Amino acid sequence: MSKFSKPSNTTSYYESQRLNKLRRYDIIDTPPELLFDLIAEIAKITFKAAGSFVSFIDDKQVYFKANTSPIQITVIKKEDSLCTIASQSAEITLIEDTETSVEAKNCPYVEMDNGIRFYAAAPITTMEGFVIGAVSVMDDKPRYDIEEEQLTILKWLARITLEKLESRLINRVSVRAYDDRLHRLAHDMKNPATSLVAYGQLLGKGLLSQEKLISLGNKIEQTGRNIEQTMNNLLNEAKNENASIDLKFETVKVTDLLNTVAATFDFALKQKQQTLKINCQTGGYIQVDQERITDALTNLLSNAIKYSHIGAEITVNCSDQINDIVFEFKDNGVGMTAEDITRLFTKFARLSSVPTAKERSNGIGLYIVKTLVQLHGGKVWATSAGKDLGSSFFISLPKRESLPVTD
Repeated sequence: MSKFSKPSNTTSYYESQRLNKLRRYDIIDTPPELLFDLIAEIAKITFKAAGSFVSFIDDKQVYFKANTSPIQITVIKKEDSLCTIASQSAEITLIEDTETSVEAKNCPYVEMDNGIRFYAAAPITTMEGFVIGAVSVMDDKPRYDIEEEQLTILKWLARITLEKLESRLINRVSVRAYDDRLHRLAHDMKNPATSLVAYGQLLGKGLLSQEKLISLGNKIEQTGRNIEQTMNNLLNEAKNENASIDLKFETVKVTDLLNTVAATFDFALKQKQQTLKINCQTGGYIQVDQERITDALTNLLSNAIKYSHIGAEITVNCSDQINDIVFEFKDNGVGMTAEDITRLFTKFARLSSVPTAKERSNGIGLYIVKTLVQLHGGKVWATSAGKDLGSSFFISLPKRESLPVTD
């Protein structure tokens, strides 16, 4: 349980990365949702408390996604929130009496009538180690009767909250993909629809010669075939979801990309006492959607950490091929069977391997990696010598020789 020891990484860089991760979830200032309300209710009942919260810490404010307490607020200043205090540790925070706590006693919600006298919080911590919020409980009287099982349940509820955030993120990507298709369909159908209206108006006037009628009939037939082809293309794209995501390409230096990815996992590596070795043998450039490719590389490094044992070494190799840059994420962890490898990169794949510290795995991460890499004209594959013999995951991406020339 926390005694308010500050995390080792509190730099502005950490905070910018933390906020970036929080905003990817698009949870701030959103309407109530049933599952978050249920999480708060379970926490309240478990502790027989006066209230509970599911809260998220933005740059200047703390936003309450769920609130069952008598203090009916949805947003408070960051400096006034006990959640901000709780975020200073990756462990559970327990304040049995806020009036005896140096950190909490000056909080306006402690000093108010019938204010918070007891507070317990489990941080909502991403795989990268960013504390983005907390699931917490409060009471208007001191509590010295809290049991370890109750705190364990609170920790589980924080994990469930993160699972919900991840599933919302995946669903939003899918919805955006379909939305992109609808917009493109509307755009592609506008011109032929306009043409058909014009052709119908000409026919309605009855002033065309036989020769022009034949010509117009041919145009109507061709327009109809174009519409049919557009619809077929849309159906094919629906089967192959890779073609449904818009990318914003920019030229990125490979070493900068890897350093950005590696920096987000300092906390996760320390938690499992693992070391990361980066062996980049190129100073080249690739033209990519940086956010999307960062997602892909982050996923592979996250997996290497999850499926490696405590104290293990993980290696990221980067080599310069004739036309491509190849990234390898190599671990000496739980490995894979030949059957596992055949199921990789498919949606909701279930493998025989399990994370070594019971980390989350939703079975869709590698499918998204494959989708994003293929959109960039690249390839993804994996190898393993077998169970408990480690794994290597590879991404190859087309390279650029140098930065583009600008005026």
